[in-house]
Amino acid sequence: MNFPAIYLASSSPRRRELLTQIGVTFSVLAVDIDETRLKDESAENYVQRVAILKAQTGWARLEQNQQKPVLGSDTSVVLNKQVLGKPQSKIDARMMLQQLSGREHQVMTAVAMVTEKEIKCRLKTSVVCFREMTENEIDWYVSTGEGMDKAGGYAVQGLAAIFISELRGSYSAVMGLPLMETGLLLEEVSE
Repeated sequence: MNFPAIYLASSSPRRRELLTQIGVTFSVLAVDIDETRLKDESAENYVQRVAILKAQTGWARLEQNQQKPVLGSDTSVVLNKQVLGKPQSKIDARMMLQQLSGREHQVMTAVAMVTEKEIKCRLKTSVVCFREMTENEIDWYVSTGEGMDKAGGYAVQGLAAIFISELRGSYSAVMGLPLMETGLLLEEVSE
């Protein structure tokens, strides 16, 4: 595939790794936006709005001669319609993992592309099942610090993999960027 060069409106090392995996040439635009969920906003609408806002914020920072497509993405862990964001503390991380233990939850990842002509967004929802975790296992995982900057307090591609009994959907989306949907968006902007 011959994908266009883009800007990535994210400082996530996982998203950079995934774009590199599929051969996309990109430059990183670190964006800082308000990711507060709106009152009564569904998880689906929330994750798509934030992905679009990241891409739009990145686009707004470009000068006229720099304009290449800007990709934004956002991932949310959803349990019983409750969005579990990034833990604010080790206590918060522990509570999240206790909630996820022995249950299945959804991981919603939206990817958005902004160009001079349009804004496009795609959403991928996957289901992740955690086995029952003991209190000692939860304490151990929280102590590693691995999940502190990740939605739901865990990293599918890291140590938390030993707790995941099943994943239905897209592994790359759970990691932070749905590669099939990203590839489709990239093909559309290169037409």
